[in-house]
This record gives sequence, structure tokens and C-alpha cells, in this order.
Amino acid sequence: MSRLQLYGRPFVVFDAANKDHRRWFAEFNAHLSWKDCPVRFVLMDREHGDLVTQIQRSLIQYYVDREFGTETNPRVRDRSVNQKAKKPVDKPIE
Repeated sequence: MSRLQLYGRPFVVFDAANKDHRRWFAEFNAHLSWKDCPVRFVLMDREHGDLVTQIQRSLIQYYVDREFGTETNPRVRDRSVNQKAKKPVDKPIE
């Protein structure tokens, strides 16, 4: 076993709901370095993009759910973000 595996920081999947994870990512954005982060973030999904892009997407989804979700279930929205509000139909003149 190498020393890096033995003494290295533990691997953790980034969770946007975890306040510590959000704080560590904010510190990364401020310093452009992971030096103060006590863990190493890994990708859970194998989507396109690097680690920073995936964390940004996760944070966007988290904050959109908090802003537009319901109080009982923050991941459920009243209507889809893509769905436009229906325009009122004018009644024909009689």
C-alpha cells in the first residue's frame, strides 16, 4: 500500500445538501486550490465534464429545488420550469 493511500484525504461523493461540502467548495472558489479541504471529492455520475463542473451543476440543482420546490418536498415544483404560463384566451365578441 502506498503512503498516499494510507495518509491521504478520504474520498467523498459531493453532496450539495451538506453544508460542509458547500463551504469547502466556496473556499476552493476563493483560493483556486483544494489545499484546505479535508476530503477529496469524487464524481458519482459519469456525466460529461470535470469535477468542478459537476459540483457546479449539483449546486445549481440544489438551489433551484430550494427556491422553487414545495415546503413538504423541495424536489417537487408546482409546475415545470420549462412550462410557460398559459395565456388567457380572448372570448369572441358576440
